[in-house]
Amino acid sequence: MNNISKTDWKKVDSKSDEELTQNAISDPDNPPIDEDFFVKAKRVNSPQPKQQITLRIDSDTLDWFKKQGKGYQTMMNAVLRAYKDSRQDSSKTDTG
Repeated sequence: MNNISKTDWKKVDSKSDEELTQNAISDPDNPPIDEDFFVKAKRVNSPQPKQQITLRIDSDTLDWFKKQGKGYQTMMNAVLRAYKDSRQDSSKTDTG
C-alpha cells in the first residue's frame, strides 16, 4: 500500500480558511452537517457477539478513535456497520 499523500499541501496552505470553507461547502460529496442531521441521527448498537480479528488501520485514524475515549472499538464497529448497512440495499441490485 502506498502511504504517500496525493494532496497538494502547498495549494492547500496557500488558501485562506474562508476559501477552504467555501470549497468544502460547494463540494457535492461533502454536504454540510446541519441541525436536521442530528435530529435524524441514531446511535448504532450491535447486540451480536463480536469476533476478534487483526486489522491494519492507518495510525492517524486509530489515534482519532482512541482520542474519543472509552469504547472507541465499539464506535469503530458502529461506523463500519453503518457503512455496510448504507451499502447493503444497493448491493442487492448490483450485478457486477
